[in-house]
Amino acid sequence: MATPALEFSDVTLIFDNVVALDRVSFRVHPGDSLVILGAAASGKSVLLKLALGLLQPDAGEIYLFGEQISRMSEADLLPYRQQVGMVFQESALFDSLTVFDNVAYPLVNRDGGSAAEPDDVAPRVLEALRFVELEHAVDKLPSELSGGMRRRVAIARAIVGEPRLVLYDSPTAGLDPITAHTIVTLILKERDTAGVTSLIVTHRLQNAHLVTNFRYDSDSGDLVPAAAAPASRTELLVLRQGRVAFRGSQQELALEQDAYVRKFVMKR
Repeated sequence: MATPALEFSDVTLIFDNVVALDRVSFRVHPGDSLVILGAAASGKSVLLKLALGLLQPDAGEIYLFGEQISRMSEADLLPYRQQVGMVFQESALFDSLTVFDNVAYPLVNRDGGSAAEPDDVAPRVLEALRFVELEHAVDKLPSELSGGMRRRVAIARAIVGEPRLVLYDSPTAGLDPITAHTIVTLILKERDTAGVTSLIVTHRLQNAHLVTNFRYDSDSGDLVPAAAAPASRTELLVLRQGRVAFRGSQQELALEQDAYVRKFVMKR
């Protein structure tokens, strides 16, 4: 089996004597998806920050593309972090920058002398905006966009560097169901057309259902039911007060009897 794109091994993180994550372990293989569910303050967003190397664990190990990053210096971590895209909660766009400049930002502001060549920036930005169907909005400011459009710009910014792994922090929070479906479609489009590994923190059970049971179809430009043996495998992880309360498939989740875990079972 291929080396995991991301692996947590007994990871513990403590803030001011409060345990944020407690011996969390999981693996996500290339091209697969992990959907992270849990109540507020259960450790979901903290997990993403650890995966990106923005925080270091107090115990345990984190492997990114097979390399142990838990104790790496910022300089050593940089080339690995540049292979990871991040869609922040509420988009986190720069208000004073146009859509074009927001998407270009990670290309022109890379540290370590790895910024993109000037002639490469515009084509890559426009390609990323075409991917999210917003090439017509290049000169607009974030304040001129709807919430769904801002989220699509955030996805374009995350993928413009052609990452191997993309982290999504509540990408559909605050959006209406139709717009949320559009965002999940883009997440699966990136996974299924580029083979990108996805970690998705979400409060929406419908998101978990779509990621697990559907794939992006390039011919129709929409989601279709996944085959019996889909190319991408999706696992669900439920956090409770920093601990893994459940990890497994949607079918296994449906059989769980724990009252907390059953809150995350799709009601038919």
